[in-house]
Amino acid sequence: MSAQTSQATQSSQANRSHPASKPTGFLSFTLHAHLPWVVNHGTWPHGIEWLHEAAAETYLPLLRVLGNLERDGIALNCSLNLSPILLEQLAHPVFKTDFPRYLDRKILAAREDEAYFLSVSEFHYAELARFWQKYFSDALTDFQNLDCDIIKGFRHFNDAGLIEIITCCATHGYMPLLGTDESVRAQVRTAVNAHQRHIGKHPRGIWAPECGYRPAGMWSYPVTQTDGSPIAPAFNRIGVEQAISESGIDFFFVDTHLVEESARTPSPYELLHSDVAGAVVRSSDEPMTHNDYRRLYQPYYVDGAHSPDAQQHPVTVFPRDPSTGTQVWSGSFGYPGDSNYLDFHKKRWPGGHRYWSVTGANVDMADKQPYDPARAAERTRAHASHFVHLVWEAINAGMTDAIPPILSSPFDAELFGHWWFEGPRWLEAVARTLHDYPIGIQLTSGSQYLDQYPRAGFIKMHEGSWGAEGTNHVWMNPDTSWTYAQIYPAELYLRDVCTSATWKPDGHANQPTLERIVKQLCRELLLLESSDWQFLITTGAARDYAELRFETHMDQFNELKSIYQHLESHGSITPEEEARLVAIEVRDSIFPDIDPDFWAAGSRQLRAPDAAHTHTTADAPQHRTLPTPDPPPHNGSSRDHASFGTASPDPDPSPAPLASYNPDTSA
Repeated sequence: MSAQTSQATQSSQANRSHPASKPTGFLSFTLHAHLPWVVNHGTWPHGIEWLHEAAAETYLPLLRVLGNLERDGIALNCSLNLSPILLEQLAHPVFKTDFPRYLDRKILAAREDEAYFLSVSEFHYAELARFWQKYFSDALTDFQNLDCDIIKGFRHFNDAGLIEIITCCATHGYMPLLGTDESVRAQVRTAVNAHQRHIGKHPRGIWAPECGYRPAGMWSYPVTQTDGSPIAPAFNRIGVEQAISESGIDFFFVDTHLVEESARTPSPYELLHSDVAGAVVRSSDEPMTHNDYRRLYQPYYVDGAHSPDAQQHPVTVFPRDPSTGTQVWSGSFGYPGDSNYLDFHKKRWPGGHRYWSVTGANVDMADKQPYDPARAAERTRAHASHFVHLVWEAINAGMTDAIPPILSSPFDAELFGHWWFEGPRWLEAVARTLHDYPIGIQLTSGSQYLDQYPRAGFIKMHEGSWGAEGTNHVWMNPDTSWTYAQIYPAELYLRDVCTSATWKPDGHANQPTLERIVKQLCRELLLLESSDWQFLITTGAARDYAELRFETHMDQFNELKSIYQHLESHGSITPEEEARLVAIEVRDSIFPDIDPDFWAAGSRQLRAPDAAHTHTTADAPQHRTLPTPDPPPHNGSSRDHASFGTASPDPDPSPAPLASYNPDTSA
């Protein structure tokens, strides 16, 4: 090793140990890890295989990235949502038992591929088969080293302060379209309980499913009964932010357009503060830092229902940055479409391993070229450099402000590793680039930023999502409206049942069975409310499976309803009904501590007044400039997001070649 190389290496290592102490801007990744409940509901092509793929290709690789960074004194500092229903699955004995078998099958398939390729003198493909053997063998080793507990791995990094694990609605229920306030609140309150049980801490942030938001106000059911009559009268709904606030959660995320189209308002709250003696004093002088030129790069309080009976603390919202989002997500305009990256679609059966690169835009499957892992790894570093430049370019105008701007970059976690195989390595490269080069930008989580800096003000947002068209259309349309026509009566029925006291512990001989039935009714309603079913129906990627799953949970809900009514009227249930109750409980054994009181009419959680966060104003930074690489073309904001069982990111043109990232550190 030359003296110059040795000096550069030592400098890099020292820089990792001593990151810039006065950031002038922040990048905040939010990774949304979620899968619908698939345990005990099918295997392949739809079912628990989705969970196995996500664990092997996304969750374990993310843990490796976090471990690599921790070893070198670097924190990714992302906000990582592990949805409650995903946590329930990762902790489930069926997954823990079956996942190693899945990995063994993948290892065996790679060995068989290697033998075949060697027999026909395809030596490069044989080497790739060995690559897959090692990849899945490493996954098996990692899983065993975690004692088959993936949650344990993420909990370690959360406890160490290297990431922040946030929550989601219990089963990813799309809050703008749920039919009762109690259902909205129950999705959030059940989520908080599950998060505390699995992670050991109360979450400060939440991923509102599909970044869906609805303000308070008069609301009518968007579907009718079969005879055209209303399902129930219109009524005044709470806003999404109120359900979030009541559960003690501080922040969530929305899509770009909800903030761009929002109205800024004067503070509607008398913010509650505690003085040194512990007495509560009222103040309306919360510092605000609104700047229109950085509208998307500052957090806001949500102006929601603030009447005295709301018992609500204002909740913060972070807007999604559009340009960096498209660059990472889109296979047409972004990094995943690079010709050197692993092609998602072409697989060799029966093992399902992938041996080909993207190759180019609109290249026929037959013309895909062999994958080169080393070349792909080089591209992740170039793309990380380019992404850092995009972030700097987006927030540069505010980097001389006393309050540094923050760029929020949220993605489905399964993009990294599953859809975009090189994605986890790219995340690591971004973290290392920001750590190694003193450009003033640091990674941060939502809570870390809010604990240091004030919000920009209050905004009033309209209803919307990050789905296609920015509306509710993906989940409520002519192909899916029939699902809500069944969900709404189920929500109203369950509210009536939970409001009555007949199921509660009272010493009555039938009470334990009544309680079991009601708790399972709550579980089935939560599963009915999963937004995944409408998403999969609308996109058409797994429509048959989604319709089957919805009908299964609806049938089970109606079965439980019938058993409950039989018990109420006859004082007992038949052996056949007991057997069905047990079978449904075993099949959908989620949220063991579920609380039917959450669904009782008017049920809410009263949040105690909060002490205000302490804000520290940073010293005004010096303006810095970066070299400007030629960016790949992009088309602005993309609101079409995919998940497991859906279409992958667009497999279209790869980005233009990128220059190496060699900033002038003296700038």
